[in-house]
Amino acid sequence: MATPDFIRTIRASAGHQLLYLPGVSAVVLDDDGRVLLARRADTGGWSLVGGIPEPGEQPAVAVVREVEEETAVRCRAERVVLVQGLEPVQYPNEDRCQFMDITFLCRATGGEARVNDDESLDVGWFPLDALPDLSEFALLRIKQALADEPTWFDPGTPGGLDAGRGGTAR
Repeated sequence: MATPDFIRTIRASAGHQLLYLPGVSAVVLDDDGRVLLARRADTGGWSLVGGIPEPGEQPAVAVVREVEEETAVRCRAERVVLVQGLEPVQYPNEDRCQFMDITFLCRATGGEARVNDDESLDVGWFPLDALPDLSEFALLRIKQALADEPTWFDPGTPGGLDAGRGGTAR
């Protein structure tokens, strides 16, 4: 994920200290039930498409923007699948961040999947029964997007995701 200009500005005065930032992830499905994935330039692994909302940008707008910026696929956000505070990460330059991820189920509405920026090495549509190797992060989000269940969230109980279903929105 490229570092947005507003974060560079914050880093100029905050240094490497931990920043708590919003993040969005998209489980984008097409009419054939395939999921859109991107092979990341920084890790080489396949992942969901996502990014960081710009200041003042609504999460649903941000996720649609990120999908089109990274893959040239147009989509609409249908529902929030999951909300989760992630563990802090430290980057090779020693910057530290902790993300609050909001994952959306999105439906493709147009465009042809292709690498559309420098954040991805490849993009493509994958049948759900033929997914490439994916992180638990991505697999959980795909599973939740396909489930006809309320939004998943961690109720703050010991064990977090490992404790089971988690909480649900009412």
